[in-house]
Amino acid sequence: MPTVAELAERLSRPLTLELKSGCQNRAVSGGLEGLLRGPLANPFPQVRELLDGYAGWSPPEREQALGRALETLAAKAAKTAPARQRPPRVAASKVTAQETVPPAPTGEQLPMDAPIERLDSGRGGERKLKGLGLHQLRDLLHYYPHRHEDRRALPSLMNVDEGQKVTVQGVVVSRFKRTPKPRMTILEATLETEGGNRVKATWFNQPWMERQLREGARVIVTGRVKKFGRTAQLAAEHLESLDSAADSLSTGRIVGVYDAKEGISQEFLRRAAWRALQAAPLDDYLPAHWRREYGLTPLADALQGIHFPADEAHLSRAMGRLRFDEYLFLELRMLLQGEDAVLQGKRFEAHPEDIDRFEGALPFRFTGAQRRVLGEIVEEMRSDRQMARLVQGDVGSGKTAVAACALYLAVRDGYQGALMAPTEILARQHYANLSGYLGPLDVRVGLLVGAMTPKQKLEMQGRIALGEIDIVVGTQALIQDNVQWDNLGLAVIDEEHRFGVMQRRRLLSSRPDVLVMSATPIPRSLALTAYGDLELSVIDELPPGRTPVETKLIQDGYRAQAYGFVMGQIRQGRQAYVVTALIEENENLELLAATELAENLAEMLPEARIGLLHGKMTAAEKDEVMDAFRAHEFDLLVSTTVIEVGVDVPNASVMVIENAERFGLSQLHQLRGRVGRGSAKSYCVLIAGEMSKKTEQRLRIIEGSTDGFVIAEADLKLRGPGEIRGTRQSGIPDLRLGDLANDAEVIEQARRLAKHILSNDPRLEHPRLQYLRSELQNRSQSVAFREVI
Repeated sequence: MPTVAELAERLSRPLTLELKSGCQNRAVSGGLEGLLRGPLANPFPQVRELLDGYAGWSPPEREQALGRALETLAAKAAKTAPARQRPPRVAASKVTAQETVPPAPTGEQLPMDAPIERLDSGRGGERKLKGLGLHQLRDLLHYYPHRHEDRRALPSLMNVDEGQKVTVQGVVVSRFKRTPKPRMTILEATLETEGGNRVKATWFNQPWMERQLREGARVIVTGRVKKFGRTAQLAAEHLESLDSAADSLSTGRIVGVYDAKEGISQEFLRRAAWRALQAAPLDDYLPAHWRREYGLTPLADALQGIHFPADEAHLSRAMGRLRFDEYLFLELRMLLQGEDAVLQGKRFEAHPEDIDRFEGALPFRFTGAQRRVLGEIVEEMRSDRQMARLVQGDVGSGKTAVAACALYLAVRDGYQGALMAPTEILARQHYANLSGYLGPLDVRVGLLVGAMTPKQKLEMQGRIALGEIDIVVGTQALIQDNVQWDNLGLAVIDEEHRFGVMQRRRLLSSRPDVLVMSATPIPRSLALTAYGDLELSVIDELPPGRTPVETKLIQDGYRAQAYGFVMGQIRQGRQAYVVTALIEENENLELLAATELAENLAEMLPEARIGLLHGKMTAAEKDEVMDAFRAHEFDLLVSTTVIEVGVDVPNASVMVIENAERFGLSQLHQLRGRVGRGSAKSYCVLIAGEMSKKTEQRLRIIEGSTDGFVIAEADLKLRGPGEIRGTRQSGIPDLRLGDLANDAEVIEQARRLAKHILSNDPRLEHPRLQYLRSELQNRSQSVAFREVI
């Protein structure tokens, strides 16, 4: 006769499964109320009462009632259990269709931050898990499989194609090892599958596998099919041995495959993950109403589904929830690391007539995209909250004119403005542009850069402090301690990623509104994460009349013809850039390669005056070379470094990029943007030293498109986020499930929720958010960030 405690344990299993599968009333055939009318629920009338009418309730109501019912069962079990017996872990119970799953470990539940040694992971298990960097129960639960295999019905090799990767299960009936030549070992094993068919599997130079292939061993082998007439073999890539304790976790289901080290088997990791799921409380840090709003399954169901999915739908909803969580915690962290989404800022009047007056003084009219972005900026300038906005736009899209208008509005309201650029040559260029835009409107524009004499700097600093300068353009000289502002209202930062976080914050200590400009096209999904603390505006339209740069991809054998074309442009009075690939971490080799290229071109183009720009030059020397090129003191510039984003040499009409295959698409597009800045037709020639089919396919993308955002999306899909914008520097961690190339919609949803949370509770101090706060801290990569909140 089962005890009350045992009955409570049995009843809690389907209730827990129902709770963890999203409260859909599908965990029990016929619905939960049918179960409660049966004999199993007879000893628990209070549970029947709590769940009476369950079928007609909403999921949040069901979730709340199930929680109370499980608490009631746990209390009943604890009260009736023998004195020396631990109460059953009701809330952690699991059921599956398999009857041979390893039993849940005995003992009380473990908190998520419990040391991994407290989990029953078998002999040597603690050492293995720590060897994978898994030190807490949380780490193991979030150690997701990197892929899944459907082992519900393993195929016959005769029904699959040559070269297809498959998984088969069988018993080893024979094995044979041979050494056809020195230093080559071939291990062959014949497996008999459940259907009585025999399959030969082969391992090359893996003699250690022999230990696992004893006759009679039950194994699972994954590999690629090789067919020989009517027979098929398997070139084995992965082997798992099956024992009675692990069968149900490795066969007859959709099975997760984990990243592992030598000596750590897949079956061990599955068993450890199963026991972790049994031991953990799996409470949810997202309240039910947020999960409902964003269509998210409960955390418990997601973790169960990523490790041991019941079917494809279960795996899909698990992936959706955990991917959303990755981006939510990333956005929360980025917002908290930024200048804060809810800081008080300046409040500007930003009168429409001032906007009209500014545009009326321009030699052109704003495009529709410029007007849209300016409207987004003005709306935020008029609010009490500090503006923090990224304005993204391709080369020549008119970002500087939009920023100049915003600065003018700040000056009209009695504030000062600042524009900080990463290099002196860019700062001087911005100074010239702003002077041209704003000088006719009686705005006093000043320049502050490192190359100025001490007397000039001191004079400019004094005028800034007295409010005699309205807008100051400069480099890092703007953030020196001896620069005091009279009333800084708006700070514009050009190419923000070129500055450190602390540098930016020094400029922003007086909490001006902030506008960041970037000419680097970044896919929306990546921008939302890399610049998580900034709102995003995109100028996606070029001014009318601007001629696109014509791009041509050629093989190395046509270099002579390419430089003949370059010389023709030079004879017409134009100038040209030649860029050669950066030689990583070896400036001496880089200088040698650049010098040899310049000498080679001097022989090939004897009429051309050739200059050289390389990585061993100082910043001042690079500026001097660029100034000389702009002044047309030479015709062709050979460069080994990426030519400064934003530098204008309107007379340059040709860009030649040697070994173009060594550059990313976005980088090639940026380089191409150095030409086409004047009125003359401009060209970009990509010379590929290696032209495989894959390389050609990639480079044809940039040959056929001048849209930087289209190119950046293609680059993201081809190379991943790390190469487009240093994710290590920007704080983007490795995403386990997220795919920045395809997740823009999910990222925007997660960002919306993160902003909603922080707008109501900037430090996550509400009691209901303590679990979320704790999880955020645990997922953060540095102790420094944990101190932010």
